[in-house]
Amino acid sequence: MASIKVRKLKSIPAEITVPGDKSISHRSVMFAGLAKGTTVIDGFLPSEDCLCTVAAMQALGADVKPLETLDGIGMVKLEVTGYGKQLKEPSTFIDCGNSGTTMRLLSGILAGQPFKTELRGDASLSKRPMKRIADPLGEMGAQIEGQGEKICAPIHITGTTLQPITYTLPVASAQVKSAVLLAGMLAPGKTTVIEPVITRNHTESLMTHFGVKWLRNGDAISVYGNQEPQPKDITVPGDISSAAFWMVAAAATPGAQITIRNVGLNPTRTGVIDVLLRMGAQVGHSDEKNEGEPHGNIVVKGGELNGTHIGGAEISNVIDELPILAVAAALARGTTRISDAKELRVKETDRIAAVARNLRAMGVTVLEFEDGMEIQGGAQLQGATIETFHDHRIAMAFAIAGLYAEGTTIIEGSECIATSYPGFEKALDRFLGGDDSEPAIPVLSSVPRSIGEQNAAAAAAESAESP
Repeated sequence: MASIKVRKLKSIPAEITVPGDKSISHRSVMFAGLAKGTTVIDGFLPSEDCLCTVAAMQALGADVKPLETLDGIGMVKLEVTGYGKQLKEPSTFIDCGNSGTTMRLLSGILAGQPFKTELRGDASLSKRPMKRIADPLGEMGAQIEGQGEKICAPIHITGTTLQPITYTLPVASAQVKSAVLLAGMLAPGKTTVIEPVITRNHTESLMTHFGVKWLRNGDAISVYGNQEPQPKDITVPGDISSAAFWMVAAAATPGAQITIRNVGLNPTRTGVIDVLLRMGAQVGHSDEKNEGEPHGNIVVKGGELNGTHIGGAEISNVIDELPILAVAAALARGTTRISDAKELRVKETDRIAAVARNLRAMGVTVLEFEDGMEIQGGAQLQGATIETFHDHRIAMAFAIAGLYAEGTTIIEGSECIATSYPGFEKALDRFLGGDDSEPAIPVLSSVPRSIGEQNAAAAAAESAESP
C-alpha cells in the first residue's frame, strides 16, 4: 500500500496546469467509438478510470492508437477509430475498475446492442448502486441484472431494440441522465430526461460536437433516436475538479496567488468557484475561449476564508468538490454547513463519513448528518494518519489539509489517486518546496475581476440595453 507524507506548505507556485477533464475524457472516447471513422482526442486524461473506458471501447470493437505520451502522466493524445453504433460483442466480461462513469454510461450504450454483456468492477465499485440506471433502461426494454436490491456489480446486460421513454430523474445525476440519453440515441423516436435540478451537461455538449441532434426545453432534455455520432477531433480542457485542490490551497493562504492554466469553465461545473467567492477568496478567470467546452485560466488570490452554507440546487454542481471544500471549511473562520448532499454516501466510499472521520483526526469539530455535515473552522490542524477508503478525492483533499497541519500528515492508500489525477504527487511536491523554479507565495496587487463581478457587470449591461 502506497502512502504520501505531507508537511507544512512551503510555497505556492505562480502557475500550474492540471490533467484533462475526467468527464469529457470518458465521454469523448465513447462517442468516438460509436462514430464511423477516426477521431483524435488531445488533452485526454490517462487516469485509471478513463483507461477503463478506453479498454471497454476496444473490447467493443473500436481501434485506439496512442499518439502522444507524457512522462509521469501517460497517454494524453490518442486516435480512436470507430465502426459505427453497432458494436462488437466482447469475448469476455468488461472490467470497469473503480469507474462508476464507465459502468453507468456504458450500460446505456450496451442496452441498445443485440448481445449480452457482463460489467464488473473493483470492490469499491461493486458496492455502488446500479439500480438507478437499471430502472430506466429496463423501461426501455433492456434487461439489467445485478446483485441484491441495489443491483450492484457485477451486472449483466441483455441488449435489445429499445423503446423511447420520458423519464424523470428521482435524484439529480449526470451519470443516470447520460445513460438514458445514450440509450435514447440508439432507440427510435424521441427519448426525454427531466432533471430535478440542472446537472453537468458534458454529454449534451459532446452530442452537439459529434453531430447528434438533441434539445433542451426547460428542465427536459430530449434526444432523437437512430442516430450515429460523426467523427470529429476534440481537445479536452483541464479538469476543474482537479484544479479545485490547488484553488483551495491558494485561497487559504493570505497573500498568495496562483494561475491554473487551461481549465474547463463549463457553468455546470464552476460551483466550486462560487463557493470560494462566498468564503472570501478572490477568484477570476482570463483568456477564456469557447471551443465546444468553455475554458480559460483561473486566478486565485488567497485571504481569510469565512464559513458558509453549501446546499440546495448548487450541490449537483459541486458534488465532486465537496471533500476539498470541507477542508476549506476547516481552514475558515466560523461554521460551514453542507446539506442536501446525501449522494455523497454512495460515491467511491461514504464521503460524508470519511471526511468527518479524517477531519476529526486532525482536530476539527464536525457534526455529521444524513445529508451532510457541520464543520467548525478555525482550529489549528494537527498532522494525522489519514484513511482514504480507496477514494481518490479523500486522499487528495487531505493531502491539501496536511499542508496546513502541525507535524506530518500521512495519506495511506495513496495509490487510489491514479484513479483521476496522474501526476498529483509531483504537483504536490511543488507546494512542499520541491521545485525552486517558481517564487514562493507570490503576492500581486490585483487579479482579474471575479466571475461574480463579471456576471454582475454583464447583467447590468444587459439591463441597460433592454427596452
